[in-house]
Amino acid sequence: MDAQPRLGTDGEARLIDEHSRELCDLRISITDRCNYRCVYCMPEAGLPWFRTSDVLTLEEIDRLARIMVGLGVRRIRLTGGEPTVRRGLADLIRMLDRHRALGLEGISLTTNGLLLQEMVGDLAAAGLNRINVSLDTLDRAKYAAITRRDTLDRVLAGLAEAEKYPSISPIKVNVVAVRGFTEPEILDFARLARERPYEVRFIEFMPLDASGEWNEDRVLPGRVIYETIDAWLPLESVPTADTSTSRRYRFADGRGEVAIISSVTEPFCEQCNRIRLTADGQLRTCLFAAEETDLRAPLRSGATDSELAAIIVAAGWQKELKHRIDEGEQFQRVTRSMSQIGG
Repeated sequence: MDAQPRLGTDGEARLIDEHSRELCDLRISITDRCNYRCVYCMPEAGLPWFRTSDVLTLEEIDRLARIMVGLGVRRIRLTGGEPTVRRGLADLIRMLDRHRALGLEGISLTTNGLLLQEMVGDLAAAGLNRINVSLDTLDRAKYAAITRRDTLDRVLAGLAEAEKYPSISPIKVNVVAVRGFTEPEILDFARLARERPYEVRFIEFMPLDASGEWNEDRVLPGRVIYETIDAWLPLESVPTADTSTSRRYRFADGRGEVAIISSVTEPFCEQCNRIRLTADGQLRTCLFAAEETDLRAPLRSGATDSELAAIIVAAGWQKELKHRIDEGEQFQRVTRSMSQIGG
């Protein structure tokens, strides 16, 4: 494994892979626990949880984040499991917020929204400036069926509460698009994006279900979603960064936006700049990575910042070129559930 630091255009050591992608987007899972049991994520009876001693402490997370910001990470997203069930979430955001002096540009959160109404004020005050809320249906009965919790009203109230904090922008709504489930509500979500200041993001169904029942026939292609909405009310394209995973659109008279993430039918791997840190301290260079790099063991055995940085740089250098979902037998399903990897 080549552990030599890679240099960015400014001559500083950077997280760069062998395909010349600068890895500046870090997803940190802070817990594998969740207060939902979504059917595409985990079985109803739950999963064997990580032992508390195996989960990184807030201080350990902060240290690794600081090292990675020094290597070029510019955005951090906190995930789970469900990150709002981790005690000290606002404290962690406050700790991470200090790294803006080192070049960190943003801190975001992916959540199911159940506890958002009560927590969003404290999170905004701590330094959070983006939120993604998972919301696959606006129908109460369907929501209860897919999450195994009858809490849609609380999630919608949490979204409304988040609107009160202008420092949190954008507010994103993540919709997993599943054929035979999502089609009847495509326009309902489009209306939500038109009427509320949300970026409603349709994400093609990926093989991350705990039961292993995913197949390509259940993927609702992004182009179908676009054509459905555009036929109802014309969409205007919104410019995005080269590394963006989504295609964004707006309505001429709308408050929010629609985004489409075609991760299965139109992979964007060549522009991928993400790396992931699991709650138990494993570095993953792809959501579908077959291998992980253990950072917890060296972290707890006394490794210096420089030694940890070298391990991280070496792992980043070997980031996969693509996820291979569309390559049949070449594709290897992940061995962890999504709640253990981090969204």
